[in-house]
Amino acid sequence: MAPMSTAGQEMHALVERLYPLCRSITGDGVRATLDIVGEYVPLQTHEVPTGTQVLDWTVPQEWNIRDAYIADPAGNRVVDFAASSLHVLGYSVPVSATMPLSELREHLYTLPDHPNWVPYRTSYYKPEWGFCLAQETLDALPDGEYEVRVDSTLADGHLTYAEHVVPGQVADEVIVSCHVCHPSLANDNLAGIAVATFLARALARETPYYTYRFIYAPGTIGAITWLARNAERVDRVKHGLVLACAGDSGQLTYKQSRRGDAEIDRVMRHVLASSERPHQVNEFTPYGYDERQYCSPGFDLGVGSLSRTPYAGYPEYHTSADNPDFVTPEAMADTLAVCREAFAVLDRNRSYVNLSPYGEPQLGRRGLYDSLGGRSDAKQAQLAMLWVLSLSDGEHSLLDVAERSGLPFDTVAAAADALCGAELIKA
Repeated sequence: MAPMSTAGQEMHALVERLYPLCRSITGDGVRATLDIVGEYVPLQTHEVPTGTQVLDWTVPQEWNIRDAYIADPAGNRVVDFAASSLHVLGYSVPVSATMPLSELREHLYTLPDHPNWVPYRTSYYKPEWGFCLAQETLDALPDGEYEVRVDSTLADGHLTYAEHVVPGQVADEVIVSCHVCHPSLANDNLAGIAVATFLARALARETPYYTYRFIYAPGTIGAITWLARNAERVDRVKHGLVLACAGDSGQLTYKQSRRGDAEIDRVMRHVLASSERPHQVNEFTPYGYDERQYCSPGFDLGVGSLSRTPYAGYPEYHTSADNPDFVTPEAMADTLAVCREAFAVLDRNRSYVNLSPYGEPQLGRRGLYDSLGGRSDAKQAQLAMLWVLSLSDGEHSLLDVAERSGLPFDTVAAAADALCGAELIKA
C-alpha cells in the first residue's frame, strides 16, 4: 500500500474534487458524485423509482437544480447558487418572482453568531423554497424590490445509491456505509466518502476473510432503502461501520452499536485503546447517522459509527466553514489507518479448540520454541502460545485472549498460527 501520507493527500484531493457538486437525497449531484467515486473503485449503481415503498417510507420525487440567485434592485446577484451549492435551501421548489426585502426575509437563513458563514439547510419533505447566506451579506442589503429565481425541478425520478463489494473467503459480510447527500461540506461527509473509498481499495489488494460491502447512499432514506431491498439477506451482515466526519483534526470518536457488546464494538474499543491514540467511546443513541437505521430493533445489526469530532460537535458543522481547508490529509490518513487496524483484528478474530487439552503440550519437541530464537519478543510470543492454548476451548476468541492476557492482538494471532501449524489447535 502507498504510504499513509500519500493516501492522505489523495483522499484530500478527492474531497476537493467532490466539494463543488450539489448533492441532495436524490438527483444528478448524487450521480455525478458516484461517477467520480467509480473512477477509484468499481460501483454497482442502483436506481429506485419515486413512489417505491421502502419500509415505512416512500422514495420521494427527484430534485435537480440548474441555477438560483437573488438579485438586488440594481440587478446584482447578491446571493448566487453558482458560487456555492449551500446558498439554496435543499429541495427548494421552483420560484421566479419579484418581492420586497421584507417579504424575502421570510425565506432567508443565516448564522448570526458566525456572520460570515453560510448555513446548510434543507426541506426534503415539505414544499418550500429559500436561500442561505452570510449574516453580514443580509445586513448589507438595502430595502427595495429583489428578483428571486430558483430554477429547479421536483419530478418523478429515482433515488440513487451504489455498492462496492470486496469478495472475502466467506459470504458473511462487513458493511461500511457513508452518506452521499450533503452538498459542499467537506467533513460531513466528503471525508467519510474518501476514507471509505480508499479503505475499499486497500482491502481489494488483500485477501480478506469477510466479504466487505461498501454502501454509498443518501442519509436516512438511502440506508432505509438499502435495508428494504436487502431484508432477506441482511442476516449475512455480521459487522458494520458507518463512516462520517472523518477528516477534522479532533480526536477519534467511536459510537457503539445499539447492542453495545457487538464484536465490532469490542474490536474498536481494543484497537483505539491499544493504539494509545486520543479517543472517545460513546454509548449508542438513536440520533446521528445511519447506524440508527442498521441498528433499528427489527434488524439489530452490529453496526457502530466512527468519526473524529462527532456530528454537531464543532462550530463549522453544517456551514460553509466545513470546507476543504477544514479537513486535513493527516486526519483522514489516521482515520483510514484505524479502520484498517480494526478490520485486521475483525478478520483474524476466531475461536479455537485445543487438540491437546490434557496438560501443557511439549512445545519444544514441536520446534515452537526454536522458532522464536533471536526474536526480541520471544518471551512474549511464548507466553502468547500458552495463553492461546489455555483459552482454546471453543468459547474464547483471540480478542478474548488479547484482552485477558494484556498481550498485543498481533502477537496472539501469530501464536495461534504457529499452534495451528503444529496441529495443536483448530478453528
